[in-house]
Amino acid sequence: MSPDSALAFASIAEIAALFRKRKLSPVELTRFMLQRISALDPQLNAYLTVCADLALKQAKQAEAELFARAGKQRDRGPLHGIPISLKDNISTAGVRTTAGSQILRDFVPQHDAKIVAQLRDAGAVLLGKTNLHEFAYGVTTNNPHFGPARNPWDRQRIPGGSSGGSAAALAAGLCYGSIGTDTGGSIRIPAALCGVVGLKPTLGRASVAGTIPLSPTLDCVGPLARSAADVAQLAAPIFTRKNGEPPPHRATRLGGTKKKFRLGVPREFLSSDISPEIASAFADATRSLERAGTRLIDMSIPLLPETEDAGNRIAWPEATHHHQQSGWFPARAAQYGEDVRDRLELGVKVPATVYLHALETRELFIQQFHQTLEDHRLDAVISPTTPIAAPPIGEENTAINGHNRPTRALLLRFNRPANLAGIPAISVPCGLTPQGLPAAIQFIAAINGESTLLQLAATFERLHPALPHPPNF
Repeated sequence: MSPDSALAFASIAEIAALFRKRKLSPVELTRFMLQRISALDPQLNAYLTVCADLALKQAKQAEAELFARAGKQRDRGPLHGIPISLKDNISTAGVRTTAGSQILRDFVPQHDAKIVAQLRDAGAVLLGKTNLHEFAYGVTTNNPHFGPARNPWDRQRIPGGSSGGSAAALAAGLCYGSIGTDTGGSIRIPAALCGVVGLKPTLGRASVAGTIPLSPTLDCVGPLARSAADVAQLAAPIFTRKNGEPPPHRATRLGGTKKKFRLGVPREFLSSDISPEIASAFADATRSLERAGTRLIDMSIPLLPETEDAGNRIAWPEATHHHQQSGWFPARAAQYGEDVRDRLELGVKVPATVYLHALETRELFIQQFHQTLEDHRLDAVISPTTPIAAPPIGEENTAINGHNRPTRALLLRFNRPANLAGIPAISVPCGLTPQGLPAAIQFIAAINGESTLLQLAATFERLHPALPHPPNF
């Protein structure tokens, strides 16, 4: 590995240590990242806006604070001077926030989203805003207005969505962390397809204030990074914590604990269509866990198969309502991409009784999920994150076990339940398919179970070989 590659793919902790030893400065690192983005991002289209001037200004401030004379220094913590990116549906004062749409192509907010202010206070450096599925309403990041984001492992394939640009940038070494949003899997799907780690937190754990809504009942904001430890560092300043609860990064230090986890394997998931390549990677992952003493429990959650329909019947009308309230739909219907416009039209057709029944299903599923964890004394539930590896750009249907299935439904299948229940879930890479594409596993825990998920993810990373970097990056 070249020195440049080693620096591009270093961990947040490694970079933080270099800063404090004065072997690397925030300005040097930010310039290095901006140069990589300029050289490599045209292959990926991961960034919609690069904030070079702002990034260098923030890096200079971080450098001045960290490198000041003894007694004058200000150390804001592990993210101080670390270059990150943000999904472009998160408002940034003075920096355009397009939500990947034609309607907001030139929108420049006056105020930062709450999490942007929190990250700024932690000293993070904003490199730019990343590509996404239009209005975060899809799972491919095949964006009709700004062009598709591309997967670094195979640029003819999707990075997943809707936070696809964030995951692609991370996998290619074009930032050290990113913040995405997740309404039906939009952090975990791209994390899985690009071979990085993505954490969807408990509903309300991180503020969505200043983030362009999709479905308020389901929307979450959360971190993506290249390891559980880096995810935890990003989570620390943006997650609210209960009294006495340790910060997220403490959980990853417990990844080597001798605790024997009990994980549930839902029959409803594994009886679904899963490609042979993903099934094999999942089996390898579970064997690694079992060899380390993890107990896998065959179990069932009765309403699990109904979560996808219930999630859709909540998301469709809520999304349409927001776009109506904003004056965009149907007045500017012609400016939407076809797939998003079709879903907004679906939202008009959902009867109130159907929406209310979906909310009732949600409440019952929350009860069933937590009761199942309690009955089986489970720490979490485990599944593949997606039943397929990254499909080609534009592929609407994917052949799986001899049958064509809608690609969107396949990618959502294992992800929607955590959104419906408002519970936390994390996606962790678990190997490469024979075609050289990432596969991933997902851990799902009870409400406020992020520390358990980070421990599980860190434990799994110690047991399972890390992925190489994508070719040519």
